[in-house]
Amino acid sequence: MSDTIAVQSIRDDAFRKYGRVVSGLNCAQLLSRLKKTPCPPDATVYVASDPELEKLDIFGELQNREFGGLPIELGYCNGSNDKLNALEYHRSSEINIAGTELILLLGCLQDVSTAFTYDTGRVEAFLVPAGTAVELYATTLHFAPCSTSTEGFRDAIILPRGTNLPLEAKPAAQGEDALLFAKNKWMIAHPESGLQADGAFVGLQGKNTRV
Repeated sequence: MSDTIAVQSIRDDAFRKYGRVVSGLNCAQLLSRLKKTPCPPDATVYVASDPELEKLDIFGELQNREFGGLPIELGYCNGSNDKLNALEYHRSSEINIAGTELILLLGCLQDVSTAFTYDTGRVEAFLVPAGTAVELYATTLHFAPCSTSTEGFRDAIILPRGTNLPLEAKPAAQGEDALLFAKNKWMIAHPESGLQADGAFVGLQGKNTRV
């Protein structure tokens, strides 16, 4: 059986349980600046908070309109990727603004078992056109985007400030606490990902889905 997955559109009804398309944002400055951020050809890079991006006018609009005035961070995830490797979730929505066309691999937190395992056969893939902003709900499992071309992908990421930064204190690894990987970041890794070497909880079962 192939581990590749069919790709759907974020305009399809299937996407509605995972998030929504965010309209009305003026992303021109952000998209222009995002083109200047690093984009490795054979890996991914994630920066939680980029000072140059946070100087842009859209930063205040995102904070006040999309996060109701809460402090936020604006960073990026760029690079080349074609596999699932892991799924994470937050106690908050996440907004992605696609600098290039990219694919998101998504699942539902409600489908995680009581033992914190997840069947990768449930994952769905969605194409996000360049320049499109999407909100991923707090109950949406997600991880690094996947590329659609050899040029790689660029994706602006907006989250409550502090998310994905190193933990200052970690609870004992019992129950859901075993999944806590960084601030406001709970993660379930696939055994093929190698993330267990960094302390990630391994609980994805099935193929390491790829596009």
